[in-house]
Amino acid sequence: MNLPNDPFILLSLINMKLRDNYSSLDALCEDMGESRKEIEETLKNAGFEYDEKTNSFR
Repeated sequence: MNLPNDPFILLSLINMKLRDNYSSLDALCEDMGESRKEIEETLKNAGFEYDEKTNSFR
């Protein structure tokens, strides 16, 4: 899957998928064949970090 380049659209997409389909960011990345590091870096640059307790970026 080609993830959106816009960090705010990416944030929305990832959080929706985490909420609806995946128990962790690792599970999402493995299933979608995406790099956790790249997702985290893109969203960190926009001011968001992954919170394992809530299974979402905040």
